Amino acid sequence: MKKNIILFLSILLTTVTFSQNSEEAKSLLDQVSTKMSAYENMYLGFSQTLTNEEAGINEGDEPPIRGEINLKGELYNLNYLGNNFIYDGKKLYVINNEEKEISITDGDMTENDGFIYPSKLLTFYKEGYNLEMGLLKNIKGRKIQFVTLNPIDSTSDIVKVELGIDAKTNHIYKLIQTGSNGAKTTFTITNFKSNQDLSENFFKFDKQKYLSLQYIID
Repeated sequence: MKKNIILFLSILLTTVTFSQNSEEAKSLLDQVSTKMSAYENMYLGFSQTLTNEEAGINEGDEPPIRGEINLKGELYNLNYLGNNFIYDGKKLYVINNEEKEISITDGDMTENDGFIYPSKLLTFYKEGYNLEMGLLKNIKGRKIQFVTLNPIDSTSDIVKVELGIDAKTNHIYKLIQTGSNGAKTTFTITNFKSNQDLSENFFKFDKQKYLSLQYIID
């Protein structure tokens, strides 16, 4: 009987602690989402690195990939891997400048891309994940609080997402995505600006411009 009571109390305390931890994690991400969503627009310069120990790809083996994105609500203009992605809220335009080809699809990226959509960066955590507080780390003199997001769907290609939050600014500083194949992709925000003076057409696709440049539009 005594052992059963001890076991029950242990399970109860673990459950309560996990619940409090989860609520604390959600509260922090809600604060981040509220603060960053309040900006008229945001500019994020970022670097991306990939590691996969099983495949022999270690940190530092390859130089980081650089990119930049402007966000306004769900709209975005992303420059990444030599391509320009423009999402105007209805259609996604992928502009391949090297091949001079443009593909157009209805809606945003699909789930099959295994990618956290830029348009959902501040809200993706609200559905489909169990949340828990991670470690508080000192990175280059900045206190970064990590939150771990574990997908509820056991068949997801993503097995874990870690968000690093700057404790001083309540801005996202780092996103680490671990795939089911063991690959770990890390995005680090290297430059942040808010409320930039952008033109009305910044998040719109200029079809005539690219036709005049002899791009092929699918």
